[in-house]
Amino acid sequence: MTVQGQDATAADVPRRNWAGNVRYSARAFHRPTSTDDLRRLVAASDRIRAVGTGHSFNRFGDTDGDLVTLAGLPPEIDVDPERRRVTVAAALRYGDVARHLHTQGYALANLASLPHISVAGAVATATHGSGRTHGNLATSVAALELVTADGDLLNVDRDTDGDTFTGMVVGLGALGLVTRVTLDLVPAFELRQYVRLDLAREALDEALGSAYSVSVFTDWRTPRLREVWRKQAVDQTPPEVDWLGTTAAAEPRHPVLGMPAENCTPQLGVPGPWHERLPHFKLGFTPSSGDELQSEYHLPRSAATEALAALDEVAHLIAPVLQVCELRTVAADELWLSPNHRRDSFVVHFTWIDDATAVLPVLAAVEERLAPFAPRPHWGKVFVTDPAELAARYPRYDDFTALLTRMDPTGKFRTDLLDRYVPR
Repeated sequence: MTVQGQDATAADVPRRNWAGNVRYSARAFHRPTSTDDLRRLVAASDRIRAVGTGHSFNRFGDTDGDLVTLAGLPPEIDVDPERRRVTVAAALRYGDVARHLHTQGYALANLASLPHISVAGAVATATHGSGRTHGNLATSVAALELVTADGDLLNVDRDTDGDTFTGMVVGLGALGLVTRVTLDLVPAFELRQYVRLDLAREALDEALGSAYSVSVFTDWRTPRLREVWRKQAVDQTPPEVDWLGTTAAAEPRHPVLGMPAENCTPQLGVPGPWHERLPHFKLGFTPSSGDELQSEYHLPRSAATEALAALDEVAHLIAPVLQVCELRTVAADELWLSPNHRRDSFVVHFTWIDDATAVLPVLAAVEERLAPFAPRPHWGKVFVTDPAELAARYPRYDDFTALLTRMDPTGKFRTDLLDRYVPR
């Protein structure tokens, strides 16, 4: 099927990211309305990048060349019931794809906290939800269609392209402009969401493994953890009155204190479809003003207790510049540049105030404390990790560098930040 939409001009290409901390430096902005137009554009350009919904907080996607949005391409959602897969236009938002899939009786295994993000952008940066048995969103990718540096159309598939495919999925937008993504499907399901308050640190591991998807929020102002968001199967027993020593939230909550709870997906145990419970936020609402910075680190799950203890040493620095911190789990995978590559992960996510001058010194202190655990930062967030140290944390880093050189020998899809972390 095709979702109806309107064509627009290059004036509709975003000039800055969602948070506003990055203003794109492109010489020209483009919004092609067909794949053929995109191919001609790529072939004629010496420097080009694609921009999605702009939810990245760094300059991996910035370019001094041509910046292109793929939102003008036909917004296709094609379900293959026999293979239980769906092929979607890369620029579509996960929330829009999910709504359609649910009407057909299908679901995706997991979603990120924001349903507003584009499929291609989330996949390229290994964005994720939470859950011990769930990989990040890129692990659901079964095939990709992309425009390569010479303007050709390339299709790669998990079943036929094997090891190379695992190197291309989390590609940081550096291997080509992805136009369509094929995702694995599962049958549609329902969940209930409960919010519990005031969790003891020693109960964190049990809490994170207690439901289909679990997120824990803290502000680093007290030793206890402020909230647990449990997204559980409808047939799972609700948490007991004194579950792990916590109390039940009496009314819906927003992760950031003071923000309206109406922006968030239904809580209080009300059953609902997967796509209206797995994200923290509703598709029809802006989750926050965007006045924030974000950082996130993926650590070995076995190191969770030690990592939090290490961060306690700089809690007095973290708290004054923090809006909220979220703790999650993500399952291991084989994707070359996935932060979850070959290790089950404990994830520490920081939503900071919108003040880079105040945040960056704290970020350096956070990374110093986490260094013994070989943290892998989220590719779309703010981090200050040394490039050589980061490369050493990925067993397939050299393989990705070679793949990038082979697919883009002239550096058409490169950016300054990409050159810093994946040098030629």
